[in-house]
Amino acid sequence: MLFNESLNDIERDIKNCKRCPLYKERTNPVPGEGGFKKKIMFIGEAPGKNEDLQGRPFVGKAGELLDRLMSEIGLSRDDVYITNVIKCRPPNNREPNDSEIIACRTYLIRQINALKPKIIVCLGRISSRVIAQMFNIQFTSISRDHGKVFKSPIRPIKVFFTYHPAAALYNRVTLRDLEEDFKILKKIIEETEGSQ
Repeated sequence: MLFNESLNDIERDIKNCKRCPLYKERTNPVPGEGGFKKKIMFIGEAPGKNEDLQGRPFVGKAGELLDRLMSEIGLSRDDVYITNVIKCRPPNNREPNDSEIIACRTYLIRQINALKPKIIVCLGRISSRVIAQMFNIQFTSISRDHGKVFKSPIRPIKVFFTYHPAAALYNRVTLRDLEEDFKILKKIIEETEGSQ
């Protein structure tokens, strides 16, 4: 594992990646982006159609909702780094399978090592499961664990689970839960900044 490598190095490797068959069907890989001023990392599941076309994360309807939720708690894309567990779009926007997650996990680990976030926000069940395993955190389900902050026993990092914005686009109950979760996230960010 390389230490102190740049995001540009990781992005280059993602663009040249052939670790799983998804590279054959992608238009663009989607490494991630953001200014990262607040040391917060948002991690979703996988790119969708719009992300695949533009090579940027969360640029469709779910991205618009994520931008609104962030704005409501005083965050912008300049403050955070946004990426996904999987860097290439699965066909027909299906969920990534375990072999794809395993093949792509090395890039996520490298991004986390390069950025050294203070807070990781997991957007959705798959991201939550992957990050919980990575950081030795007990994750039960997104419906039970959303809105909670967990401290990793192996690294000085806070992990926050919430719903994926796409799940809230057509479900008012999930949208309300997501909005409440972001209010909790705001408090966690304020506490983290206050303890520095």
